[in-house]
Formats: sequence, C-alpha cells, structure tokens
Amino acid sequence: MDYVLTTMFFLPFFFLLCILLKILDKRRHQNCYILDYQLYKPSDDRKLSTDLSGDIIMRNKNLGLNEYKFLLKAIVSSGIGEETYAPKMVFEGREENPNHDDAIQEMEEFFQDSIGKLFQRTGIRPDNIDVLVVNVSMFASMPSLSGRIINRYKMREDVKSYNLSGMGCSASLISINLVQSIFKSNKNQLALVVTSECLTPNWYTGNDRSMILSNCLFRTGGCAMILTNKPSLVHKSMFKLKVMVRTHHGSKDEAYDCCLQTEDAQDRVGFHLGKTLPKTATRAFVENLKEIAPKILPMRELLRFATLSLARKTLQNIFGKSFNATRPMINFKTGIDHFCLHTGGKAVIDAVAQSLNLSQFDIEPARMTLHRFGNTSASSLWYVLGYMEAKKRLKKGDNLFMISFGAGFKCNSCVWEVVRDLEGDGNVWNECNIEDYPPKTLENPFMAKYGWIQDHEDIETFNSLK
Repeated sequence: MDYVLTTMFFLPFFFLLCILLKILDKRRHQNCYILDYQLYKPSDDRKLSTDLSGDIIMRNKNLGLNEYKFLLKAIVSSGIGEETYAPKMVFEGREENPNHDDAIQEMEEFFQDSIGKLFQRTGIRPDNIDVLVVNVSMFASMPSLSGRIINRYKMREDVKSYNLSGMGCSASLISINLVQSIFKSNKNQLALVVTSECLTPNWYTGNDRSMILSNCLFRTGGCAMILTNKPSLVHKSMFKLKVMVRTHHGSKDEAYDCCLQTEDAQDRVGFHLGKTLPKTATRAFVENLKEIAPKILPMRELLRFATLSLARKTLQNIFGKSFNATRPMINFKTGIDHFCLHTGGKAVIDAVAQSLNLSQFDIEPARMTLHRFGNTSASSLWYVLGYMEAKKRLKKGDNLFMISFGAGFKCNSCVWEVVRDLEGDGNVWNECNIEDYPPKTLENPFMAKYGWIQDHEDIETFNSLK
C-alpha cells in the first residue's frame, strides 16, 4: 500500500521532469551554429586593374564626355582598389552580349572552388547535408542553381533544397533565417548555405548614370558555409546565432523604387540606384536598430539612454526650442565587440559608422573588404568577417554585429557569439598578405591615369585624345 501511495505521489513530479527535459532537449537542438565557411577568391587573371577598367569604359560606345567624367568621380571616391575581380566575359570584351553559358560558368567556378574546399576542410560529405539554401539575386537558371549543386556533389534524394532570388545584398542573412526556422523543428541537421551574385548577365552597357554606378561597385565573389544544430558539433563550431531582426519597407513606394532592376530609355536592362537610396537606407536602419537594441544591449545602457532622452525632452519643454542639448546616442559597444558592416560603398560604411559612433578600428574590416574585393553583394559580410578572423580579432565569448541592406527595401541584422578563439585557418585573406593591411594609402590610381578627362569640355577634342 505504501508503495502505491509513494508511486502516486511521485508520478506527477516524474511527468513534470520528463516534460522539462523534453523542453530543454528541444531548445538545445534549436540553436543555430556556423560550423565553418569558405570565401571565394577567383584566379589572379580575373583582377580588374586600373588599365583594364579604363579600357572597358572607353570601349563603351554609348558613353559621352559627361558620362566619362561622372564615372571618373564615382570610381575615385568608391573606396575600391585595383585587385577586385570581374567575370570572364569582361576580359574577353563581350560585356555587350554575354550568353547563358557565361553566367553558368561564373557560378560553376564559384561552386567548384568554395563548396569543394569547404567539404574537404570540414570532413563533411555532401550526402551528410540535410538542407541546402542558395541565394543569387539576379540570375535564375533551369534547373535551379541549387539543383546544379545537388547534381554536382551527388547529395541525398531527401535533401531540403531552397533557391532564393531577388533578395539583394541582404540575402545571406535571409538564408540563415530560413535555416534557423528549419532547425527549430528538426534535430541534428546540417545545412549548406551558398551566397553569391552573378554579374555576367547584369553588366550594364548603357549611359544612364543611376545604372552605371553598379558597374563601379559590384564585383565577383561568394561564400559557402555549413550550419548545424547538432549538440555534438558545438565544440567544433565557430559562431552561435543569438538574435536576428529583419526590417522590410517595401510597402513604401519611395523605398521600393530606390533600388531595382529595370530598363533605361534605350531598353537596356540595368540595376537602378535612385537618389532616395541614402534616405531610405537610413530609415530602414533606424527602424532595425530600434527593434534589435533592446535584445542585444545591457539594461544599464538602455536605462542611461532612456534617462538622457527623457531629460532632454523635459528641458526642451521647459526652455523651448532654444535649448539645444546634444541628442543622446546609444553606445552599442556596451554589448557588441565587433561590427560587420555591409560594404555597399564608402558612403554607406561612413554613414553607418557615424550612426553607431564607431572608430576607424571598428570599420577597418569593412573598408579593407571594399578596397580588396569590392561590393560582392550578399557575400560581402562574410569577407568582412574573414578579415576579422585573419587579423585574429575574434575571441571566445565576443559578440559580433552584422548589418546588411538590400533591394526591397530591406535592412537585416543579427548578432553572433564567437564560440572559440579563431586563428584564421584556411581564410582567403591569408592569401592576400593580411599583414600588409591596412595599406598606407587607399588612394585609387584612377585619377592619376585618367584625370586628364576633367580638362576637356568638348567631345571632339576628347575623342581625338582617347
């Protein structure tokens, strides 16, 4: 009788314990870790030097003197150096009429190099992959690019495959958010995320200034990464995802139209970057920060900011608008150790740095990435991360803040926790003589070589000197 009573007494506690253990086990499998990643570094014969850039511009028959001057100013102030990479068809002089095979080749070269190296270094076989997510915004093939990867690496028949397009420069964080959602309902998963952009079919050959800018900024690049929620692989992983926030202003026409693929007056397809882009990006960025700040910053910093903001507002109500107290700023460095900024251009980096009150040391990885690799679209963030790793900045327990912008208009951000001290093994930045960065000067030699264009006012004299 005592045994029965004892059993009846402890049975509810036993069930509660089982439920608690089940919840804890489920949460343990819902975490999202980056096991490893591989950046793409094309061969040296794809480097876009100053001389070649000048040749490409000069052979475009649709450009006039004013467009040459505009491009000269844009390139010189872009923050891009002489060692960025371009697709093969540019070096063959076929940017006017690339074919479908050129685009496929650009993607296949990246897949073969980066995905192959990633599998080799991690020891993970292609048939171990449970989820595959590919994001290439401005090129779609049939079969899909994800299908090509499955065929090339002979992945399992039950692999969950996703092919994202049209997401712009913020696509890689969207891909990770998708994987994170899958991990929440599936245990012991391995996911391969492949992020890049295909420049071959999107090289603009017209004379619309809002579209020419894309040729100045965007370059060839890509990144492949393996993510997991396996508890057994936590000790081997590099980063743990702590929080992600996505902001989308596509319902506003001004935001939607500021960054889109369209046709110019001569029906040439190009990527339009509108004059309202800076204002749109700022609005999206502010909205994103409002949502993510309470999730990543310590309470003392939030209280400090709220107190100062309230005091400023109160004093303004008392003394009127004549009271010009400095607007308080949140110190993101109280909760963040490293800032991984989208390399959308020098102006973008400077604007974000000013908004977050960042030092030159904080934005050095973004500046160096823009200088060495250019804007590689959705994969840019990972080159910035690679720079930090190669410089041995990332230590166990550090928090890393990633910020990206994309067409739509979107601003996506997330925070990663560094799981272990990282030494930069297998990092492409080590192949770029990382000890030489930052260089003594980031001055672009374009002005020294082509500055004479500014001295001419009529097209006839200019053409005679070309």
